[in-house]
Amino acid sequence: MHFDELLAGAKESSLVIPGSWGQGRATFGGLVAALAYAKMQDAVQADRPLRALQVAFVGPVTVGEPMSFEVELLREGRAASQVEARIKQGGETRLVALGSFGGDRESQVQVTPYAAPAVPPPEECRPLDYIQGVTPEFTQHIEMRWAFGNLPFAGKPDREMGGWMRFREPGSEMTDAHVIALVDAWPPAVLQHVKRPVPASSMSWSLEIVHPRPQMAADEPLLYRAEIDQAGSGYGHTHATIWNRQGELLALSRQTVTVFG
Repeated sequence: MHFDELLAGAKESSLVIPGSWGQGRATFGGLVAALAYAKMQDAVQADRPLRALQVAFVGPVTVGEPMSFEVELLREGRAASQVEARIKQGGETRLVALGSFGGDRESQVQVTPYAAPAVPPPEECRPLDYIQGVTPEFTQHIEMRWAFGNLPFAGKPDREMGGWMRFREPGSEMTDAHVIALVDAWPPAVLQHVKRPVPASSMSWSLEIVHPRPQMAADEPLLYRAEIDQAGSGYGHTHATIWNRQGELLALSRQTVTVFG
């Protein structure tokens, strides 16, 4: 089942995620966050795009089991809306998300973002191939090509990780939901520091999307660069920046991850 088919399924009250979207014992976090966003988007006015998304991964959303959504419009002001979404399985809350949606406002403040870093084109960067039983199942749907740092478990002390990313089989358009899913595809940058496979997972995730968002083709690769701010005692704190192929800023991301090793 492709990403766009799952987005369409989020319109229903209940949804079952197939195993091809798994990530260890859970469902790929970027997918469930994107589905929660899709439900929140339906609760706000069409002229209010997503500005910020905070996600708490309370527990694993498992594949092959029905999941349900609960959405509450917390507040709707003259220009902004605050919406909460919960994903539940087996009567338990597995994900809580808070979305901040806002229309444009008049302002004198205009600050140009920093330029995107110079990197080789996607076809010249090392790919992460999908290998059944080795790489996470969801990587059969999302292509990643390394431009910064090293692969997980390389035992290298770099502070950066990232590169190009896109859906292997793109849909008809690139929406904010697609951006959300792609941004979370990258493994925690701290995993390149260890020399053997160890479990790791996102505890919380904050994503900000820049609007007006540049128009992009559905198959356009996006550039992702994460930097480690600090790591220790089994936790890591990272921030990331995302651009389109033309070097235009798309989104900013921050994560707290747990590392069991």
